[in-house]
Amino acid sequence: MATKPSILICGASIAGPVLACFLSKAGIKTTIIERSPNFRTTGQQVDIRGPGLEVVRRMGLEEIVRSRTTEEAGLKFVDENNQLIAEFPVDKETGMSFSSDIEILRGELGRIFYDQTQESQNVDYIFGDHVTSLNDNGSKVEVELASGQKRSFDLVIGADGQNSKTRRLLFPEIQDPFNSLDNISPTSQSPSNPQTAPSHKMNEREQKDLFRELFKDAGREAERVLREMDGCEDWYMQEIGQVKMSFWHKGRIALLGDAAYCPSPISGAGTSLAIVGAYILAGEIVRSVKAGKGDLEQAFGEYENKMRAYVEKAQKLPPGAPQIANAQTKMGIMVMKGVLGFVYWSGLVNLFIRLNKKRVLHIPTIRISGKGLARSNMKSARCSSPSNNRADSPAKSPEHRIKPAPTSPKTGMPAKCHHNLITNSIP
Repeated sequence: MATKPSILICGASIAGPVLACFLSKAGIKTTIIERSPNFRTTGQQVDIRGPGLEVVRRMGLEEIVRSRTTEEAGLKFVDENNQLIAEFPVDKETGMSFSSDIEILRGELGRIFYDQTQESQNVDYIFGDHVTSLNDNGSKVEVELASGQKRSFDLVIGADGQNSKTRRLLFPEIQDPFNSLDNISPTSQSPSNPQTAPSHKMNEREQKDLFRELFKDAGREAERVLREMDGCEDWYMQEIGQVKMSFWHKGRIALLGDAAYCPSPISGAGTSLAIVGAYILAGEIVRSVKAGKGDLEQAFGEYENKMRAYVEKAQKLPPGAPQIANAQTKMGIMVMKGVLGFVYWSGLVNLFIRLNKKRVLHIPTIRISGKGLARSNMKSARCSSPSNNRADSPAKSPEHRIKPAPTSPKTGMPAKCHHNLITNSIP
């Protein structure tokens, strides 16, 4: 039996705490480091559906998550005269539509996972600091923090979002794999030139000034929205794009969630990918430790193997997205109205919902047991005490040449994920 590893997780948003939550049940200690001086509560609404919702159920958190949803009824499009163009309500049985029945603010969801980890003695947090250098010496990862502190860990996980600092440190030789979709957020440093700089390099006042300049004559609700924007205390904005990489790990360091495979909010799958990715990665780490292999890097390879097809399918955006939804000309607006109206009045959205009822990712059920890892038909299990352009890959790294897992012909998702994971103790 291999010694239980020490693990550093960079990022305290969604994927990081979920990963720590599962690992803690196996007695594996994690340290989560977050650049923000305290827990971040900002963020837009996010969806949880399909496999992501199933993992939440197995964590025993579905009830509390549903109690904090926005209770959004769906999505409605109207014209300049407030006349209906199209309407897409949430299907209560499946959660499928342009919205989801699990629609929750990112900060609320993050708080739920954060609170769960707070109940475990195996999870520590460091706020207001971040990693500035990583050195994988083959047996440990030596880490230096912005505060000057130096530490070493067996594994490091980068779960620090689409603009991941961990990713830049891990793969300095590759071009940034973040691909902007030129959508939603501004890309400038001043209102006069919305083409020059990423929004994450602008401060809050510059961001708001740009929005005000762009939408000051938009009409309808724009004036009220801009007025409320000035007074809001939870301002949040990000550039919309995708992260596509040929590999998500190197040596003892791996990427998770948006840092590795951000599908963009347009996909509606980012949160679920982060949750499922954390679940699968935790299972592979635990299995490696239990087997006494001592080769924890292989766990990263298996994690990629099982997640790859699911990620690639989630990153396939609908034809014309996002440009068709953000038309810049009168003709473009007419096309958008026509497409939405056709989908709505033809009933195609109902066909979409019926087809997606059959989309299932078969992920393993957890059984919490002190006797070891085993499958179970148990519907849920708590992760802590009861309560509530692709980047070029390195040339000869063997862990980057992993055969893809068999996938379901209907869903494109992993047909089998037969690792069993998470127990109260690893004998």
